[in-house]
Amino acid sequence: MSDCKRVYRFGTDAQGTCVTEGDKSMNFVLGGKGANLAEMSRIGLPVPGGFTITCQTCVEYSGAGNVWPEGALDEIVAAEADLEARCGKKLGDASDPLLVSVRSGAPFSMPGMMDTVLNLGLNDDSVQGLIAQTQNPRFAWDSYRRFIQMFSNVVMGVDADLFENALTQARLVAGVRVDSELSAEDLQELVETFKGIFSENVEATLYPELEVADGKPVFPHDPELQLRLAIQAVFGSWMNERACIYRKQHGISDELGTAVNVQAMAFGNKGETSATGVAFTRNPADGTKEFYGDFLVNAQGEDVVAGIRNTEPIADLKTTSGLESAGEELERVFLTLEDHYRDMCDIEFTIEQGKLWMLQTRVGKRTATAALRIAIEMVEEGLITREEAVSRIDPAQLDQLLHPQFDASKKYEALASGLNASPGAAVGEVVFSSDDAVARSAEGHKVILVRWETNPDDLKGMVAAEGILTSHGGKTSHAAVIARGMGTPCVCGVERFHIDAAEKVVRIEGSDRVLREGDVISIDGTQGIVVDGAVDLVSAELTGDLDTILSWADEIRLDETDGHANHVRVNADNPEDAALALEFGAEAIGLCRTEHMFLGDRKNIIQSFILSDDEAVKQQALADLLKVQTEDFLAMFKTMSGRDVVVRLLDPPLHEFLDNPRELEVAITKKEAAGAPEEELTALRARLRRIDGMVESNPMLGLRGVRLSVVFGDLPLMQVRAVATAAARLIKEGVDPRPEIMVPLVSITAEHVQTREVIERVIAEVSAEEGVELNIPVGTMLELPRACMVADEIAHHADFFCFGTNDLTQTTFGFSRDDAEAKFIPLYMHKKILKDNPFETIDAAVLELVRLAVEKGRATNPDMHFGVCGEHGGDPKSIKGLFNVADVDYVSCSPYRVPLARLAAAQAKLEAKRSA
Repeated sequence: MSDCKRVYRFGTDAQGTCVTEGDKSMNFVLGGKGANLAEMSRIGLPVPGGFTITCQTCVEYSGAGNVWPEGALDEIVAAEADLEARCGKKLGDASDPLLVSVRSGAPFSMPGMMDTVLNLGLNDDSVQGLIAQTQNPRFAWDSYRRFIQMFSNVVMGVDADLFENALTQARLVAGVRVDSELSAEDLQELVETFKGIFSENVEATLYPELEVADGKPVFPHDPELQLRLAIQAVFGSWMNERACIYRKQHGISDELGTAVNVQAMAFGNKGETSATGVAFTRNPADGTKEFYGDFLVNAQGEDVVAGIRNTEPIADLKTTSGLESAGEELERVFLTLEDHYRDMCDIEFTIEQGKLWMLQTRVGKRTATAALRIAIEMVEEGLITREEAVSRIDPAQLDQLLHPQFDASKKYEALASGLNASPGAAVGEVVFSSDDAVARSAEGHKVILVRWETNPDDLKGMVAAEGILTSHGGKTSHAAVIARGMGTPCVCGVERFHIDAAEKVVRIEGSDRVLREGDVISIDGTQGIVVDGAVDLVSAELTGDLDTILSWADEIRLDETDGHANHVRVNADNPEDAALALEFGAEAIGLCRTEHMFLGDRKNIIQSFILSDDEAVKQQALADLLKVQTEDFLAMFKTMSGRDVVVRLLDPPLHEFLDNPRELEVAITKKEAAGAPEEELTALRARLRRIDGMVESNPMLGLRGVRLSVVFGDLPLMQVRAVATAAARLIKEGVDPRPEIMVPLVSITAEHVQTREVIERVIAEVSAEEGVELNIPVGTMLELPRACMVADEIAHHADFFCFGTNDLTQTTFGFSRDDAEAKFIPLYMHKKILKDNPFETIDAAVLELVRLAVEKGRATNPDMHFGVCGEHGGDPKSIKGLFNVADVDYVSCSPYRVPLARLAAAQAKLEAKRSA
């Protein structure tokens, strides 16, 4: 026999002495349910006895191809005999049978995701013993039919509808409305019907251990076989589709496995003095301090959640005839559990002929609104500290407070799915172009902009739209980044959508449905799904409680007692976003992307600079750009007076500001066919040749970033002059502008050195012209592995480093991020080649590059500060690593992610303290 302990007891022995072997700290061994059953037993609550088979047994069983580990079955048989001795009953006994439930219990709560079997141990003999003991034939036959139904469906995979149809037919024949009105005789007949359904629908060759009669399998009579098959089924449910989807959505590892809890049955269906229910110690919807939940008289647990009978509110339990004493005891248990766990608890209970039994407790799931209210009230009650309150709030859950969501009480079916690129939900008419989005929105219509992928030209339509859907691109695509910055729901990479923008239709792969302009769809950027038609939305729920929790979080993250503060900045490109971010609690701007200032009407100006051979035209374009850029920075710096604003010099390839050459080619062809003047055609052809001449094979690794500043030196001169001029003018007005200039995509130290020389020369010129002293720091954006490796060299010439982790991830992996997220990263995650999407949660190797660069930079220049302005700066999981492993000073993210980042930064600080 293996030395590894695989089975743990809980409950009392025959003399009432506690023999529990586990406790609440063992959730990774016993699963959450098993650990909490053990804990409730230890603190003296009424828990039916049982035993728990460990999560590790599940992992070994599954990993070996559903073969039991050595000694495991022997331990289970011994535990079964021990439970029989403690209860004074035997499984399958014809005079006084022991019946058990078999339930799953993963280390993390996964409500409703895995399987349960009740009333196990019943057969044609033991049902007679149950009748003799209870003098209640109806109860016994009802329990038996429930067992056959549940065992057949859960363990053998028989379609549940077959049993429901037979049950409906039995009610019709008996002339009754609900199951509880069926007589004992009706239920006895139903047992035989259910056995027939089992025999007709179970494949005998798949279960050679089953007896066979007339060539068909017989429902198992042996309780030992029933139990083994049920345990195997619960282990198997760990990998069922709904459980896998739930784990993926909640970041739970597939490697943990589930425990199995075998527990003596407590019956809520023994008449009017019996009941079953589910309850919470506080309201999980809004956090109100009240007992919350439902119960059913004369029912078993699955009846409460199945919705087939109307439940009663838990507040009525202690006034229900025959249940008064149990109801009062349950309220005492509520208080005991909440005081013991120091959190809101979710409870399952059964009352058997007036006796209360506790079947489960766990820390309860709750909405974001409830989480905030409960945390604050528990601090006020002295139950927890502020630090514990901040630690308990899930940063990702705050999206419920900042964005509309689908109404969880409504049913809907996804038409297609993609990547959850920007959180929140939206409903609107399909439009296929930015112009149409603007026009329809102006007419008062809500629209969803549907594109193959968006580009900078689409910004006006993205602003006008309620939501954005693309069939291409990933979570760091143009659509995703811009949508997150605006707080607009977005679903990217919906590959089943074949979009014909010219014809204004969407053909959906695998479906006959064709979407046309004006059709209404709903998108959920939190889940990454698209729904045909309108889904009811629940509005964002900003409350004063959020401000309270975030103010506590700020106190924690800005505390410099144990190391530097964890600062939070924002990525903002216009005064509106900057002002919004200040409302959300941003301390400064960590990234101002100047390329976003060249969109709209200004696009023609930069096109003139790029495409013209006439030096006078180019200089006029630069003068025009200088004027508008200066105006932009005046507004930005005034909004952010007294706060740092990191301005990144132009970064994207220049072709992004030009016309699509293929679309221009089509336009020329149409003009030729229409007989356009030759002079016009000649100019257009020259423009096309010029654009084609700028096309690069791999533009993201081509002429962009600092390389633009080297090749087109006038551009950075203009941008730096605009920054410096705006700062100088505001200083003279009594404003406190604090710009910092960042050089992007540096990989060679000399690139930064030469560009800095130009920057400093221009700043000095403006300072002299305006008669104002200017102190504008110049830093480097580290986005390439080589830059991280030579960070100590670059640090001699830089005032700060800011890490662009989107490009750093792309160049570390050698992934094209849009193609990778759309084409193979989901498959890599499914095959466990990747644990997480590295563009969503920072990869350990990328984090190590950041840590190494920070270490090198700080060693060279101790006065430097370090930040992260990639998308990872808004991901709670990444934020903890960036602060605690890489040791950066700040993270910067889109405005709507700022509250999440503040909370995650505080949690990182607390985690670092615990680890110290």
